[in-house]
Amino acid sequence: MSESGDISRLIGDLSADLKPVRRLAPPWLRALYWLAAVLGLALVLLAIRVVFDWNGEPEVDPYVIPGAIASGLTALLAAFAAFELSLPDRSSLWALLPLPAFAVWVAINGLGCVASLANPAVQNNVPQFFSCLAIIFALSIPLSAATIVMVRRARPLRPLPVAILGGLAASAAGATLLILVHPHDSAVLDLCSHTLAVVVVVAINALLGGRLFRPANNFRRRT
Repeated sequence: MSESGDISRLIGDLSADLKPVRRLAPPWLRALYWLAAVLGLALVLLAIRVVFDWNGEPEVDPYVIPGAIASGLTALLAAFAAFELSLPDRSSLWALLPLPAFAVWVAINGLGCVASLANPAVQNNVPQFFSCLAIIFALSIPLSAATIVMVRRARPLRPLPVAILGGLAASAAGATLLILVHPHDSAVLDLCSHTLAVVVVVAINALLGGRLFRPANNFRRRT
């Protein structure tokens, strides 16, 4: 009886300061929250256009809009895959979800790049290269932060794939929103700026997010 009483007191002491755990929202709902953040950022960009009375320049490249649709779909699927993969009971195959849309995005950009070589209206412009790069970076930062905040509480057991998917989602969304404030063509330099932005944003997310997402007890899932 004495030993049983000691165990009961020990259990009572250990559970005295426990706080109830708030359940995570399901992945589809978190993906909708993230999409709402993207749409909110889009509204901010549109407001900037209205305030500065800027109508932009008409697109001369028919590949830009389809490419933006593909990048937007890539962003949404990558974000959803990141939220799914952050849960311990989900299959690693969720990481493949955004790949078809990403392949279409790359293919459209590649076709546009080839077509631009024969289009005299499309010009490579070094200042525009840096403008595209800077804007995508600027748009990706808040979206990356939103992804990290929304995923970190789940303490995913596969932090690196989740971080890479989050970076892909943020950079693809940034490339999509770019057309709202910075019309561009499929010129080689423009596409190079998009590619470099995606690579850098994904790398930063993998480096930073991979550390922030690690479980507090350093537990690792065995493969």
